[in-house]
Amino acid sequence: MMSISLDGYIEGPNREIDWHLVDDELHHHLNEQLKGMGAFLSGRVTYELMAAVWPTADSDPSSTKPMIEFARIWLDMPKIVYSKTLQRADWNTTVVRDVVPEDVEQLKAQPGGDLVLGGADLARAFMERDLIDEYLIQVHPIVIGTGKPLFPRSGPRVNLRLLETRGFGNGVLQLHYRKA
Repeated sequence: MMSISLDGYIEGPNREIDWHLVDDELHHHLNEQLKGMGAFLSGRVTYELMAAVWPTADSDPSSTKPMIEFARIWLDMPKIVYSKTLQRADWNTTVVRDVVPEDVEQLKAQPGGDLVLGGADLARAFMERDLIDEYLIQVHPIVIGTGKPLFPRSGPRVNLRLLETRGFGNGVLQLHYRKA
């Protein structure tokens, strides 16, 4: 699951994501999808960004209802963070050093819901090992010109089948693909 600009970037050249258009409608929709997941998998950078906001967002008076709901989902959800440098993590999180395909396949086989993968570097590692079954991409109506692309320019070829599209009032289009 990832948000991208229309030209395929997940962040700008200085890691900015201020162009993401996550209004209450989109956030509520994402919450509905995420609350049924079995675990969140992320890299260290994504985990640290999430850990800086969500543990206290449900008590922040400026948080919207969907933000409060997501904070609770994030706190309760099992999390796996892939990092060679992170020594420990809180909030129901396990630190794993390397992406080992057999270990990921065991995780995928466990009951409890799908795994949601966040972070472009980790997504690339999973793509290189053919570990991603579905892509859920929110395309934001902006061209940012440069930054970090979701898909590497020299990555593996992946044939996909479109399962669903959904448009939102803010102009975001969600594309849901499964590996063909």
